[in-house]
Amino acid sequence: MPASRRPVQQAKPGDTVKVHYTGTLDDGSVFDSSDGRDPLEFTLGEGMVVPGFEALIDGLAVGETKKGRLPPEKAYGPHIPEMAVKMPRAEFPPGIDLEVGLGLQLRTEQGQLFDVTITAFDDKTVTLDGNHPLAGKALTFEVTLVEIAGASEA
Repeated sequence: MPASRRPVQQAKPGDTVKVHYTGTLDDGSVFDSSDGRDPLEFTLGEGMVVPGFEALIDGLAVGETKKGRLPPEKAYGPHIPEMAVKMPRAEFPPGIDLEVGLGLQLRTEQGQLFDVTITAFDDKTVTLDGNHPLAGKALTFEVTLVEIAGASEA
């Protein structure tokens, strides 16, 4: 009689997983990767990563790799033009070196902090964008499930 094999455990919501990944844009450029770093660890279903990324991992077994393209709605959402504002350059401290891509934190009148990125500037104005830098972009991820916490490989 053949030896019985345990069923292969697949990642499911509530599992803490470790994954290696590479994220690329439609032009093929890599925007993020775990290459050369420890795998990314998070709990499926807790919303710590974009929804489409979680969906790629849900159902994978340890050692499996999957690749998928996420539309903006399943990644960082659409780019919202109203989240970009122009401010007078005079409102910035004189010693700050402005450059496109520089991230800053602004405080609202209610005291809340939020992240913005300088997207343009000239002698009179600075354009700040409160959208995530990857908002409005489709993202392709290749993910490999490295570990499911508490799971042992057969």
